[in-house]
This record gives sequence, C-alpha cells and structure tokens, in this order.
Amino acid sequence: MKPLLSGAAIALTFAAFLPYIDSIRSGRTRPHVFSWLIWGVTTLLVFLAQRAGGGGVGTWPTGVSALITFSIAWLAFAHGADRAITASDWLFLAGAASALPFWFLTADPLWAVVILTLVDLLGFGPTLRRAYSHPEQERIGFFGLFVLRNLLVLLSLERLTLTTALFPAAVGLACIGVVLLLLWRRRRMPQTGQSA
Repeated sequence: MKPLLSGAAIALTFAAFLPYIDSIRSGRTRPHVFSWLIWGVTTLLVFLAQRAGGGGVGTWPTGVSALITFSIAWLAFAHGADRAITASDWLFLAGAASALPFWFLTADPLWAVVILTLVDLLGFGPTLRRAYSHPEQERIGFFGLFVLRNLLVLLSLERLTLTTALFPAAVGLACIGVVLLLLWRRRRMPQTGQSA
C-alpha cells in the first residue's frame, strides 16, 4: 500500500508542478527565485535525511520535488521572475547550507531535519510577502495540491518518526497558510484577478 501512496504523491507532485511551470513560462506566475532556491536545497537535504532515517519509499516524492524545485528556481530566474534578494534571503540560504555540517557533527539526521524544516518555513517568507502584495501572481491550486501531496507523503512513509515526518507535515501546514492568505487577499483585492 505504501508504494501506491508514494506513487500517488509523486503523481500529485507532477500535477502541481507542470501547470505552475507552464504559468511561469507564460508570464502569469512570477515566483520569488530565492524562495525556490532555498526550497531546492532544503528539500534535497531532507530527502537524504529521511532516507537515512528509514523513510523508505515515502521519501521518493521528496527527492522528486527537490529536482523539480531546482528546475523552477532556474526557470524563475530565466523568465524574469522576482529577483529582489534581501539580506534575510541570504540568511535563509546560509541556514539551509548549515544543516549538512550540523548533521555531520551530531551524526543524527533529526537535527538536520529540524534545521532544514525551520529554514524551509522561513523560505516561505519572500513568497508570503509576494502573495500579500501580488496575490494574482501565485497559484492557489498549486499550493492546494501540495497540501494533499504532503498528506500522502506522511501516509506512505515506511517508518513514521520525527525525522521522517516533520518536514512534510510542516510544509503541508505552510501551504495551507499560503492558500488562506491568497484567498483572503484576492477577496479584498478583486481587481487583481482570480487565476487559480
């Protein structure tokens, strides 16, 4: 059953990312480049930590997401997306990069996952700022699919521990927050459009 749930989570990953990538290419969506770079780094390192923590087939959606996330960061940069980089953006990236030596020093993947989850959640900062200012430039459906996808990831983990479950649970909750913010801002700013 767990391989099926993992496969469904991977399918949802593609279902969420492909329209998002298309919307970047067409100029409808302008994601924050640094958010996606931070998320790529954190997701890749969490994948490695989840594998070390015994997550098994439930970790594969995270690995697939890491590869696609780096691709989105590159696409966002190539298609003139939001390139405004603040000092806090650099701190988020440095925090993500610091998790690997910390994991090495502690010999415990849990600490790496805790650091990476915190950094990943902080990486939502530029996107939340952008979603508040320009709610028409982010896709509600994308973040909504990731809520469901992260639930499937949790259900497909072969070993459910804090090391394997913290990241998908926290990211799923953060995606709920983005969806609620976008819905609220679009309701308050109806002239911005209703692209999902």
